[in-house]
Amino acid sequence: MKLTFACILTAVLLILAGCSSKEQEQSTEQIPDQTQEKASEQSQEQPQEQAQEQTSEQTPEQPSEDPDVLAEAIRPAPTLAIMANGKVFYADLEDNPSAEALVEKLSSGSIEVELHDYGNFEKVGSLPWELPRTDESITTVPGDVILYQGNQITIYYDKNTWDFTRLARIGNVTREDLLDAFGEGNVTVEFHIEWSEREN
Repeated sequence: MKLTFACILTAVLLILAGCSSKEQEQSTEQIPDQTQEKASEQSQEQPQEQAQEQTSEQTPEQPSEDPDVLAEAIRPAPTLAIMANGKVFYADLEDNPSAEALVEKLSSGSIEVELHDYGNFEKVGSLPWELPRTDESITTVPGDVILYQGNQITIYYDKNTWDFTRLARIGNVTREDLLDAFGEGNVTVEFHIEWSEREN
C-alpha cells in the first residue's frame, strides 16, 4: 500500500506540474509584444511627421508687405473742386487729354472765373489759358463741367446738346442745388484740384 500511495502522489504532482507549465505558456502567448507595438507606432508616426513636413514645405509664402509695392498699388488721384458762395462741389474728372491738361494747369494753383448765365441752362466764363479740345456730340445733364471752344468753362444746370468737351461731372446734384449755390446772375467761381489716395 505504501508503494502504491507514493506512486499515486508522484503522479498527481507530475500532473499539477504539467498544468502549471501549460498555464505559463498560455500566459506568455497572451502577453502582447510591446516591442513590436512600439515599432508599429513609430512606423505610423514617421509617415505623419513626413507628411506634415512636406505640407509645410509646400505651403506658399505670404506676399510681402513691401512699402514700395503698397505705394505702387495706391496712387494719388485728382478731383476737381468747385467753390461758389461758400459752397463746394466735387467733380470726377473725365479720362481725356483735355481733363489731363486742366489738372496740369491747376496743379500750379487755383483760379477764379467770373461765370454768367446763358440760355437758362448754363453758367459760362473765360479761362486764363486754352486747353486742347476733344469735342464730341454731348447732351448735358446738371453737374456737367464742359470745355467750350477750348478757352471757356461751363457748368450746366440743365440739358443742352452740342459738340464740345466734357471735363468733369458733379455727381448726385440737381438743377436746384446748383442754382442755390450759383444764384441767378453772375458769380465768381474758384476751381482747384484736390488729391486723394485710390487703389489702382
